[in-house]
Amino acid sequence: MSDLIEEHRFPCQTCGADLRFQPGTDRLHCDHCGAEETIEGAGPWGGSAIRELDFRKALDQELPAAEMEETRVLTCTNCGAAVEFDPDTHATECPFCATPVVTDTGTHRHLKPKAVLPFVLNEEAARSAMTKWLGNLWFAPGGLHNYARKGRRMEGIYVPYWTYDADTKTRYRGQRGTVYYENRRVRVQVNGRSESRNRRVQKVRWKSVSGRVTRFFDDVLVLASRSLPKRFTDALAPWDLGGLEPYQPHYLAGFRAEAYQIELEEGYQEARVIMNGIIARDVKFDIGGDRQRIDGLETDVGAITFKHILLPVWLAAYKYRGKTYRFVVNGRTGSVQGERPYSAIKIALAVVCGLIVAGGVGYLIAQQELGG
Repeated sequence: MSDLIEEHRFPCQTCGADLRFQPGTDRLHCDHCGAEETIEGAGPWGGSAIRELDFRKALDQELPAAEMEETRVLTCTNCGAAVEFDPDTHATECPFCATPVVTDTGTHRHLKPKAVLPFVLNEEAARSAMTKWLGNLWFAPGGLHNYARKGRRMEGIYVPYWTYDADTKTRYRGQRGTVYYENRRVRVQVNGRSESRNRRVQKVRWKSVSGRVTRFFDDVLVLASRSLPKRFTDALAPWDLGGLEPYQPHYLAGFRAEAYQIELEEGYQEARVIMNGIIARDVKFDIGGDRQRIDGLETDVGAITFKHILLPVWLAAYKYRGKTYRFVVNGRTGSVQGERPYSAIKIALAVVCGLIVAGGVGYLIAQQELGG
């Protein structure tokens, strides 16, 4: 194994057991003896500034070697997740799909995280949020609710994201539409007779326009993982990125971190789609009028910087009839998203009950009509 691989262990100074990060605090906690240690530099005023990296230099592989690291990872053959594991782990279960896996000694060389958004919710709070969400699911199999009640362990995962900053200047050509109305004589039918009436008709007068808009984009957020459906992670937003802390491995103690699977340049292409949508909105605002048409955009993008960050997610995976269903909880806000299985038996019973109720109502109505 390469000497560049970073291993982070935080032994308790009192008993020697491993410390873990205590969500919602700036401390590491020992579950064995209860001792705690404060993370130096934690908090909005204690850490160094979070430094952005130059996007072009990264693509040209001109970043300093200190910005890179190697970690030991396991790539799940079922869902493709690439999750970091400590050297003492030899067999485990994939936290993303509950598939049993045996770890290997594979390594992943990647850009170091520049910032981390620490967990605020502990596992108990995350489980409570998930259980409440599951309780509102109709037609879910009973085993799913039992799964939640039995308290199977949830996994705390730091999910990788990219953020991009960019300074944009856009020249546009378009048309401004002004709404006006004309009165027209039309034939209408009134009580079976054809009559001539005035009708107000909306029209739009278009005028060619051109102009320029500028916008600085700060922290355009792009998911750098393929392990979870994007619709889940998007729905966990918003993320309070103002709470980002300069990266320290202490925040990962007791948790796992997923390695990014979407490379820097691919992530930037998605960021540009987000930027272009906002630029188009800015252009329409600048065109003004009642209607707007955009005929052409030319955008110059400069001062592109980025950073690799880790965001906190509590994750549970449930297997039902050979298929994995996943539930994710925002480790800061408690927002829940997930897949849900349907119980064919419960659906069938609901249909039967509905038919019985409908039949009973029909019978009562028929009896009332006969009695009348």
